[in-house]
Amino acid sequence: MGTIGITDFAQNQLGEIVYVDLPNVGQNFEGDEIFGSVEAVKTTNDLFMPLGGKVVEINKSLLKNPELVNSDPFRTGWMIKIELNDIAKLPTLLVSKDYEKLLKGDV
Repeated sequence: MGTIGITDFAQNQLGEIVYVDLPNVGQNFEGDEIFGSVEAVKTTNDLFMPLGGKVVEINKSLLKNPELVNSDPFRTGWMIKIELNDIAKLPTLLVSKDYEKLLKGDV
């Protein structure tokens, strides 16, 4: 299982999130495929799957309270949960520490 959302850095760059478009439970996506979008006051951005999988749950709270993405992106602001279809690709993702280094230009 995997939980998908956006990072604190990403939500901060987008600004105030006013709408989140999420897929339906049961949909399958490949890695790097668009699974939804977020709309902020000044922009709309696509959401990309980091790894392929089947959507098993969506965060219904975001449909009424999209601002949860801004206030708590890692806990209450998650977007979807997926059943991973290729866990062998899991090590290709950045861990939090490496992501922070990337943002600072230390990579």
